[in-house]
Amino acid sequence: MVVERWREIPVNKVSSNFLPPTSFFQLPAFQYLCGMTSQYFTYDKPKVIQALRYHFITRREIKIMIILINVFAIASAALFFFKKVQPLAFLVSSVLWFVLMITFWFLMPNMVYKRAPAFKDRLRAVLSGSEFRLENEQGGRSWAWNEFSNWMESPFFFHLYFNSRSFFIVPKDAFEGDDVIEVRKMLGEKLRQGA
Repeated sequence: MVVERWREIPVNKVSSNFLPPTSFFQLPAFQYLCGMTSQYFTYDKPKVIQALRYHFITRREIKIMIILINVFAIASAALFFFKKVQPLAFLVSSVLWFVLMITFWFLMPNMVYKRAPAFKDRLRAVLSGSEFRLENEQGGRSWAWNEFSNWMESPFFFHLYFNSRSFFIVPKDAFEGDDVIEVRKMLGEKLRQGA
């Protein structure tokens, strides 16, 4: 997930193309020429957990699994009601459904949050015509737009995907005012939308 990509950022030394934090980079002329620069942001755990849930639930394989388990649960409930199966089938389908929901709603998002050091860091995102860049006070790392496969939007974040398992989430509230609309427009121009 986010963990593998973030570890590539130097922690103890400043990279050669590091942009120091200064108000110059927030000027409209800079943003027009070079793209959008967010404010420094930290991740709010409840919002990140919600974004991770959104990520898991939108995965095709998880959607298929949820549909199959729901069909199995409904079928076993109907068959149990008409006394065609024993209570064990209904119990097994109910347990499977609860385990699936607990796993994707609570366990997996919390495990990813705890493992990813980026969620505990103070970051800034820079979106330019040629690349996406994440920075902290010690340095930064850039990725060309063609390294990303697609993007999607959840209620509080933009999700930038390298592949179906590796992605970044950038909080919308890191951008001021109409900048969120500009970021959405830039992502739409640079990347394909969809999960």
